[in-house]
Amino acid sequence: MDNKQLANNCIELIGGKKNVKSVTHCATRLRFTLSDQKKADLKEIKKLDGVLDVQLVGTQTQIIIGPNVQNVYKEVKKIVGETSGSANETTEKKRAIDKLLDTVSGIFGPIIPVITAAGMVKAVLAILVLCGLSKESQEYYIINFISDATFYFFPILLGFSSGNKFGCNPFLAAVIGGVLLHPNFVALVGEGNAVALFGIPIKLYKYASSVLPIILTVWFMSYVERFADKVSPNFIKAILKPLLIVGITAPIALTAIGPVGAFLGDLLASGVNYLDVNFPFLVPTLMGTFTPLLVFVGMHTTLTPLAALSLANKGFETIQGPGMLASNIAEGAAALAVALKTKNHKTKQLAFSSSATALCGITEPALYGVTFKFKKPLIAVMIGGGVAGLYAGLTRLVRFSFGSPGFATLPVFIGEDPANFRNALITLAISFVITFSLTWVLGFEDEVEENEQEEIKEERWTQRINLNKQVVELISPLKGKVVALSEVNDPTFASGAVGQGVAILPTDNHIYSPVNGQVVTVFSSKHAIGIKGENGEEILIHLGINTVELEGKYFAIKVKDGDKISEGQLLGSFDREKIKKAGYDIISPVLITNSNLFLEVIPTKNELVGNEDTLITLL
Repeated sequence: MDNKQLANNCIELIGGKKNVKSVTHCATRLRFTLSDQKKADLKEIKKLDGVLDVQLVGTQTQIIIGPNVQNVYKEVKKIVGETSGSANETTEKKRAIDKLLDTVSGIFGPIIPVITAAGMVKAVLAILVLCGLSKESQEYYIINFISDATFYFFPILLGFSSGNKFGCNPFLAAVIGGVLLHPNFVALVGEGNAVALFGIPIKLYKYASSVLPIILTVWFMSYVERFADKVSPNFIKAILKPLLIVGITAPIALTAIGPVGAFLGDLLASGVNYLDVNFPFLVPTLMGTFTPLLVFVGMHTTLTPLAALSLANKGFETIQGPGMLASNIAEGAAALAVALKTKNHKTKQLAFSSSATALCGITEPALYGVTFKFKKPLIAVMIGGGVAGLYAGLTRLVRFSFGSPGFATLPVFIGEDPANFRNALITLAISFVITFSLTWVLGFEDEVEENEQEEIKEERWTQRINLNKQVVELISPLKGKVVALSEVNDPTFASGAVGQGVAILPTDNHIYSPVNGQVVTVFSSKHAIGIKGENGEEILIHLGINTVELEGKYFAIKVKDGDKISEGQLLGSFDREKIKKAGYDIISPVLITNSNLFLEVIPTKNELVGNEDTLITLL
């Protein structure tokens, strides 16, 4: 599928361009903020050719594309344009943590390519110095200020990005960042004399490379802009509104918000420095171990502000780089082990390609396509990454600039002390060797090729004939509407992890036995019943979603463990209306928990079923 078609399909399946409030991208994923999340069909998006996975992170819908994300993003922007959202935006209350994650990723996501470029220029400069370039030369001087420009003017970049995120004019927000960096203000800071604006003292602070002051200021500016828009008459709004925005925001930024943000930034920097001094092993070990989980849910960018603060204050950072180097190399090693060991040609091809990208610092293809899919390789990644991260912490490995850690960005670990780069190489080696070995030893459940699957089906069919087993039909234990298992709002049931089957949206309160057999388990909370049929089928009737929390309230089960039951026998009842009023989904999965023993599990094609109708056929 080409980029244009993929972009069109993504927009269509998230509810159309009118449902898009904003869209940004990072190195591997499109990050949508939607007016109505319920309009997005995540299951269908995940099936698209070119999409690795879909995640809901805070208030963002993240579509994981991989390294090709920038090209798809360009096509998405052509479709949605600069307008965002519709007049009918949802007003759901969002958790504070969701807002925080959404804000951080929304601000820093768009500028990650910029800080990566700065980091790589700095890395090239480090290589040139190793090759003999003098630090006194003009070439060094010029390349150095090229690489430093991004961080020096960070408040302007963050101002523009924050303006987009907070829904105010990004150009005016960038101007406020420029105010904090103006040469005249910098000169006042250098002189150190007391400065006041209309009698209000101004705290003199070097805002170059700062993070929090401009973000807090633009957040405040978003409210000023609403006020200015409301009080400005239409016939002079074009000139009065921007005057009010800058005229109110800039002075308050210099006298109040900027100093508060600078204080908070220094406080965070002190906390990071405390960890570096007293527990240098802690953060790299945790990052080496848990980076795959952070990446999986799209939270890895939330640490970028802390890393940026550390780089601005100390010239190096230990928050992201060392631990992510260990983790990224571990992802590549695990994918390579899978590629060499699998007998499935599609898996082999995917694992080889994703291994190469992971070793270069982009792990999503390996994470979603290989390690998370096969589970045991993910365990190897977390162990190998954790051990290598521990070594990085104990040897105080640091990163001198940004760039997704991997083979391609190793120069960002080059500094005046050659031991730092040597420790980076050792960290890399530890991660690769341990993870590759563990993946090889632990193994994984290899996917069966299609022709082999047919052979297995034939073998199972032969076994069933030899055992003289016939087709098994299960009647419905509930009256109601038939719903595909994949549509159940619970990932465990929807994925078929518990077993294949179907779900019912009940229209009355009675529960009937679907087969002749025996009650195996009546859960103490009475929300579920386990049954074994006379043909060996094991059935789970699960009444509602998360209804275990009701602890038996609204359920009345008439049978107990070990009871013999017959097809159509009344097993009990439940009060579906009261369960719904208590806030629970009453959709009820009916599952064959040993479905792997059957050739096929075929749900009925009827939309409605009664307690005498066939619900599931087993072959």
